[in-house]
Amino acid sequence: MTTTTPALVAYDDAVRRYDPVIGIEVHVELGTRTKMFCPAEQSFGAEPNTQTTPVSLGLPGALPVVNGTAVEYAIRIGLALNCQIAESCRFARKNYFYPDVPKNFQTSQYDEPIAFEGWLDVELDDGTVHRVEIERAHMEEDAGKNTHVGGSAGRIHGAEYSLVDYNRAGVPLVEIVTKPITGAGDRAPEVARAYVQALRDIFRVLDVSEARMERGNVRADVNLSLRATPESPLGTRTETKNVNSFRSVERAVRYEISRQAALLDAGETVIQETRHFHEEDGSTSPGRVKSDAEDYRYFPEPDLVPVAPSREWVEEIRATLPELPQARRRRLHDEWGFADAEMRDVVNAGALDLIEATVAAGATPAAARKWWMGELARRAKQDEVELADLAITPAQIGELQRLVDSGRINDKIARQVLDGVLAGEGDPEAVVVARGLEVVSDDGPLLEAIDAALAAQPDIVEKVRGGNQGPVGAIIGSVMKATRGQADAKRVRELVLERIG
Repeated sequence: MTTTTPALVAYDDAVRRYDPVIGIEVHVELGTRTKMFCPAEQSFGAEPNTQTTPVSLGLPGALPVVNGTAVEYAIRIGLALNCQIAESCRFARKNYFYPDVPKNFQTSQYDEPIAFEGWLDVELDDGTVHRVEIERAHMEEDAGKNTHVGGSAGRIHGAEYSLVDYNRAGVPLVEIVTKPITGAGDRAPEVARAYVQALRDIFRVLDVSEARMERGNVRADVNLSLRATPESPLGTRTETKNVNSFRSVERAVRYEISRQAALLDAGETVIQETRHFHEEDGSTSPGRVKSDAEDYRYFPEPDLVPVAPSREWVEEIRATLPELPQARRRRLHDEWGFADAEMRDVVNAGALDLIEATVAAGATPAAARKWWMGELARRAKQDEVELADLAITPAQIGELQRLVDSGRINDKIARQVLDGVLAGEGDPEAVVVARGLEVVSDDGPLLEAIDAALAAQPDIVEKVRGGNQGPVGAIIGSVMKATRGQADAKRVRELVLERIG
């Protein structure tokens, strides 16, 4: 095995001289109440080893029973990915030893997956669409969780000791495996990121998983190989394991392209191996030599009967599928009349749901977009939080816009109202009342402020009377300042010109 890597090749140079081919295996933890083959409950953050049964601990004589809800969720995922659903499929034993696999085998599916031969079109930031072919989506169980104490980077090498938590052992998973993704060229990292993000969005809208990558609900194994030309045979691939963020997926692909190009340029061999991804610098490091299927000694699980979903049941599930994210984006794009670039910005900012809910609360699409992509996006960036995590709701933005549309406040005051809502002072209406922010609509107080401004700036009054209305803005500014911005600027202008004339 190669122990050192020559200096990385610059990414642009690497993709100019080599054709990258990617493959992605995505594991999604299903949000069922119980585990895949036993009635142990599953929930995030429980005390270690408190959610186990003899089945999930692999105790002798314990027999598994398939979770019907997990099968339904797997079919939903398969249908959403345009897959064929098997009329009959079975589980297999994938044999390997590791402390977090108490049975010494993982119950998975091998040659008979529940879903196969699908595809998913993914859209890149500039609107380019790349089709990803899906080889299979199969059911399996998760392993437990090892915690390595001591050493460096939390890995087993150099650790003083290891702890095992079997709460996760037996949690239902669906693994989605792509065919080799070709033709992406220098955009391979973007395609990989967009594909995983599209899957995450589908899992959420299907309501089959919380799909929170930071909790490990969705994990991606990223395969990468290089070849001389698109017509050349596939090169030797590496598999970067358990990458758990969209940005990291993209970075892992970029790094492996540069690293493998350096090896090939130096006349060295790319080793078929698993690799670890390092968040701190975006690099990867060797794991173990990659096993092939025959190394796992798959054989049919003798304790489980085949799964044979009826065609009627499959069609019933198909009929209940919600509108999928890509179709929804196209529909909203047409309904809202946003430009393509505007819609992409909304999607990339994670504002689509927020704007849709704000429109449902009564705001126009343009007004909703203005607030979420303008002032609120600025505040989210300032506070280093996601838009959805701001302490304001779409309903409150809808109410804020109604106050503006009715003339009770103007845009400048609306930003003060936002301050109050974000500070927890209540809904916009309550903030307006409590802070006394309503626009001054009574001409009496306005005329008093106008007369004072005119008296203070007689030179400007003379210029306006002489036919030059340009300086009138100074008078209006003085009035707006005197009324703390609570006057209607249009009405102030009308009254100023009447007073001077």
